[in-house]
Amino acid sequence: MPSRTLDLHGKTWAESLAEFRDFYNWAARSHPNGGVQLEVVHGYGSTGQGGRLQTSLRSYLERQSKAGLLSYRTGEAADGNPGHTLVTTLKPLPAAGDDLADSIWEFCAHPQSHRKVMNRFRRYGDPQVQRALRDLQGQKRLKSVTVGREKGYQAV
Repeated sequence: MPSRTLDLHGKTWAESLAEFRDFYNWAARSHPNGGVQLEVVHGYGSTGQGGRLQTSLRSYLERQSKAGLLSYRTGEAADGNPGHTLVTTLKPLPAAGDDLADSIWEFCAHPQSHRKVMNRFRRYGDPQVQRALRDLQGQKRLKSVTVGREKGYQAV
């Protein structure tokens, strides 16, 4: 099984996500049966308790793992090193256009009112946010809840 390494040190989360997705999809398409192990080096943060890249990447990987697109092991579980994560390809990852939906899903980890969701993501425009909300509900990744007296959402 081939092994590949991607080093994300010094990159922002947005740059890291785009680079990881491209790297992962290249490996997944090169070996359509899956099973390629990738090592993603992200560091462990200056506090030693998990930096932005580590926590954001692992949160993203957890969502993709639940969707059956990949599997992963933390460096701590694999060899005691928290500065990297091992990812095994299963299927290609969704296109970058799904970033808005992923961001909304992550924001709704705790119940959020419709108003707060719309305000938080207003830079994308109301139609795109509404479409992402509908898509997430259709995928059963987001459920309707009541937040105070308002309609809201919570990630499933």
